[in-house]
Amino acid sequence: MNADDLASWIRHAAELVSADADRLTRLDAAIGDGDHGLNLDRGFRAAVEALPADVPPGKVLITAGRAIVSKTGGASGPLYGTALRRAGKAMGDVGEVDAAGLGGALRAGLEGVVELGKAAEGDKTMIDALAPAVAAYEAALAEGSGLAGCVRAAAEAAAKGADGTVPMRARKGRASYLGARSEGHMDPGASSTALVLRALADVTGEG
Repeated sequence: MNADDLASWIRHAAELVSADADRLTRLDAAIGDGDHGLNLDRGFRAAVEALPADVPPGKVLITAGRAIVSKTGGASGPLYGTALRRAGKAMGDVGEVDAAGLGGALRAGLEGVVELGKAAEGDKTMIDALAPAVAAYEAALAEGSGLAGCVRAAAEAAAKGADGTVPMRARKGRASYLGARSEGHMDPGASSTALVLRALADVTGEG
């Protein structure tokens, strides 16, 4: 993937988030502040507007991450921003990112989110979509899949992970205050994470 490919990912993610903003907000209204979709829509729109030209792929993600942090309210801005900035930094200054490089970047993004949010799988957060996605990507890579196949595996695992948050009891964030009442609702952050990874699969031509 080159810088144009990653810019296309951010643009497509913005499109999917915008199209699904109302649903994401309804999910958040059930167990959170009720603003996840609107906030993330605003953040990704800002990321698209900030996309730089004539830079290495990593710089695209770093710039997008900074824009999301600056324009997205709540916890999602820092979390998504950290994920993208860490991923971009992991890419370094290379002009083309191969399957192994993208896998390393996704792993770095996950580690950044875990570090910032202090959450783990099973806590009913975006980690429940992102962690299995990264694991599936790495497993596909180890089996010899190309970049598109690895990304497709990651997107499928993220969607499954988001669905898996429905019966969970939240242990982090505002939703954790609800206790048992947080059960039976999909986590909005996991749902939006699945959307963003679906966007990545789409731009590889394997969505």
